[in-house]
Amino acid sequence: MAGSSVETPLGVTDPAGAARGYRPSATMPFAAEFRRQASRRRTQLALGFMVLLPLIILIAFQFDSGGDDDNGRNEFSSLVELATSGGLNFTLFSIFVSASFLLVVVVALFCGDTVASEASWGSLRYLLAIPVPRARLLTVKLVVALAYSGLALILLAGTALLAGTLRYGWSPLRSTVAAELEPTEGLLRLLAVLGYLAVVLLVVAGLAFLLSVTTDAALGAVGGAVLLWILSSILDQITALGAVRDFLPTHFSTAWLGLLSTPVQTDDVVRGCISAISYATLFWGLAFWRFTRKDITS
Repeated sequence: MAGSSVETPLGVTDPAGAARGYRPSATMPFAAEFRRQASRRRTQLALGFMVLLPLIILIAFQFDSGGDDDNGRNEFSSLVELATSGGLNFTLFSIFVSASFLLVVVVALFCGDTVASEASWGSLRYLLAIPVPRARLLTVKLVVALAYSGLALILLAGTALLAGTLRYGWSPLRSTVAAELEPTEGLLRLLAVLGYLAVVLLVVAGLAFLLSVTTDAALGAVGGAVLLWILSSILDQITALGAVRDFLPTHFSTAWLGLLSTPVQTDDVVRGCISAISYATLFWGLAFWRFTRKDITS
């Protein structure tokens, strides 16, 4: 009779043919995947380095020789002098030296390794045989990868702020593009900078995730995303490209400097957010389209 349960050797199934009690939405819970990724060595090393980097910079500042012969490094030296003038300034310096490469690598690692590593180990097909719907598996892995990427950014800034404040005190935020900002306002500006960087890095996350579902080599997905980001940065320096540069994903990557100016410059920040979200959405859409049609053999 239509609509009735079906008896099978394994038990009773529902009218759709699924085992009784099976709910696709209950498979592969976020918390379980989050804990599983937390146990991986690459996650522990990446997050650990985010905590260690500000401490390394802090120690390096203690070896300042006080020499004046910088041989063309005056601009960087001025940034170092600002970094040692307070915890907020030290945090800004740590973000400045990390944003263009280190954070790109970390985000690419979390998002590029998540699916490709499962495929290379041969465990991906077993996850799908549980069965976990492909769209749900990809969604959970993406959300967990983004969560760890955000955590890495928070750990870097949080450690720098804590260590810098303990060493240099709680002072106004100073920069080369703005007047001195009171600590409370300076902290809000730093939070805005972190928020914008998180949005910009969605491009890296999207590209790495797309490559992760395309290849079984995790290193290829991570390295490919980083290399393409570097390529875009190089092309953005070629003024002969003219207006074409506006469409490069890295063109507005440094627009966060406008959040430190007086008054705040938000035009490029808005354009950068629109560009980053558009690229990320495109890459994630292609990743889901590719994965739901991919023949999983490993």
